[in-house]
Amino acid sequence: MMNSVNIKPIAYIKSPYKEKFAIPRQPGLVKEAKGKVFLIDEANNVDLVRGLEQFSHIWLLFIFNATQKQGWKPLVKPPRLGGNKKMGVLATRSTFRPNPIGISAVELNNIEVLKHKNDKQQIILHVSGIDLLDRTPIVDIKPYLPYSDLITHSTANFAQNEPEQSILGVKFSKKVENGLQKYSNQYPDLALLIKQVLEQDPRPAYKKNKKDDNVYGMVLYNLNIQWKISEKYWIEVIEITPIQI
Repeated sequence: MMNSVNIKPIAYIKSPYKEKFAIPRQPGLVKEAKGKVFLIDEANNVDLVRGLEQFSHIWLLFIFNATQKQGWKPLVKPPRLGGNKKMGVLATRSTFRPNPIGISAVELNNIEVLKHKNDKQQIILHVSGIDLLDRTPIVDIKPYLPYSDLITHSTANFAQNEPEQSILGVKFSKKVENGLQKYSNQYPDLALLIKQVLEQDPRPAYKKNKKDDNVYGMVLYNLNIQWKISEKYWIEVIEITPIQI
């Protein structure tokens, strides 16, 4: 057996998620989360993606680079179990793995070949439904094959069904509603993205179904979005401010 394997990134992704907090725990949950995959170095070659446009979805294999330095743990606490019960890391999708490799099935919207003045080309895959941190390194891309990848009779024990939602809905304060217009040109679907992200309730699992007076913040694009739990488990977005990234 080989003692080690060297893997070189072939791409990186530009994502609206600038920090780990509020990234959905699985791909496809936030349909409006759109990203761009930039092929790099030798992989930035149009021949590598020939025929890929025929597939509606692709697998992205990537590195959990934001948590890589923290090492891994044999036991972790899955959010689906309330963040209190421990499970073996290989029985979960935790980022703290022996090898920090993740995999996400995302929708492939289109493939762009951007031509520069020096005759060089940049291959960009436009994807949606992503759950990746901005600048995440991609180590492989594969087409999604419905006939083999979709296993309808599979079982998943504690994660068999979608998690129950404790949040009834997401609303915007009058101040935020009035201010959203100034971001509409740069981020035309910003309100929908915020709504879909917050509907997943990104708070720690142990906070759910409990009284919570905290004000939370998350960063999407270059915007700090502050929100809180209002009456009867509604999330209210109370302020959006631009930040320097």
